[in-house]
Parts: sequence; structure tokens; C-alpha cells
Amino acid sequence: MDWFLRIGVILMFFLSGITQAGYQKEEYLADSVSTLLRQSVSAQMPQQRPFMSERDEQNFYLWRSVMSQRMARYVSQPSLRHAILDAVDYEARRAGLEPALVLGVITVESQFKPVATSPVGARGLMQVMPFWAKAIGDGDARRLYQLRVNVRFGCVILRHYLEKERGDLVRALARYNGSLGQTAYAEKVLLSARQWR
Repeated sequence: MDWFLRIGVILMFFLSGITQAGYQKEEYLADSVSTLLRQSVSAQMPQQRPFMSERDEQNFYLWRSVMSQRMARYVSQPSLRHAILDAVDYEARRAGLEPALVLGVITVESQFKPVATSPVGARGLMQVMPFWAKAIGDGDARRLYQLRVNVRFGCVILRHYLEKERGDLVRALARYNGSLGQTAYAEKVLLSARQWR
């Protein structure tokens, strides 16, 4: 019996390191907030953001190259790394978030596994809870495993929490994780975000 308990604890520790957002609670959203969030997740998803200049484009490709090398320890396929970085660059900027912060969330939440699932059902790279698909999406929670959809939802939700917490990033991250009032998760994400700057 003691052996089974040890294996269970080790397994729980391993799983907790991969999936974090599973304790997020569904909250009431005012109709105006729900409509705004729904519009944010349903807009068109271009492959990359529009570049303001040739220099902006060069800076993007340099950033993507450097970040892709850093991500290689998590994701072996260069094409998947580029797809993740393209999505993060576009969706983070669209939501007014720093791409390094979003990469920090993804590192902590899923370690870059697009089909990661928490024990309570949080899904994808940013571990989005299925209730969000109904609250602000089309109701199809299976789409949360799609890389671009997941990153968009995660960024929109994190921006929503940041506004709700009046710019307090630690509280917004704790709310995203379902651990409001605690700082451990936010500290872990912010520490992880440093490697993506």
C-alpha cells in the first residue's frame, strides 16, 4: 500500500508541474464583458501580425529565431516552434500583453504541449478551462486543443483578468490559475518569463 501511495504522490507532482490552470473557477460575466470577450476570440486569425516596416519584420524574424532555439528543449520540431511563436507574437500583442509573459505562462502551464490536459480538464498550451468555450466561444471545447485558438483564448482571458485586477499582474496571474490570494503561481510564471526576454 505504501508503494502505491508513493507512486501516486510522484505522479501527482509530475502532473502538477505540467498543468496548472485547472482550479480556475467559472465566474459570472456581465453581458457587455461577455460580448466584448466573444468578439475578441472570434475575430480573424492571420498567420502573423502585419509588420510596420522592414526593420520591424527583421526584428520579428530575429526574435523568432532566438526564441525557437530556446524552445528546442521543449519542442523538437522547428515548424511547431515557429507556429507557436507566430501565434504568441500575434495574440500577445493583440491583447496588449508582453510575448515573454505569454511564453512564461505556456512554459508553466503545459511545457509547450498543445494537447496537454489537466486532471480537471484544462486544455492546450495555455490550459484553458472548457467553460470558456461556452462563455465566450462557439461552445466547442475541443477547439481549445487547436494551437491558435488556445493561445487566443488564453491571451484574451489573461487580459480580462488584468483589467479586472486593475493592472495588478500578480493578482491577474493568480486569478488565471485559480489561486487568487496566493503568489506562488505568479512568481513561477514571472521567473519563467525571464528566459523569454
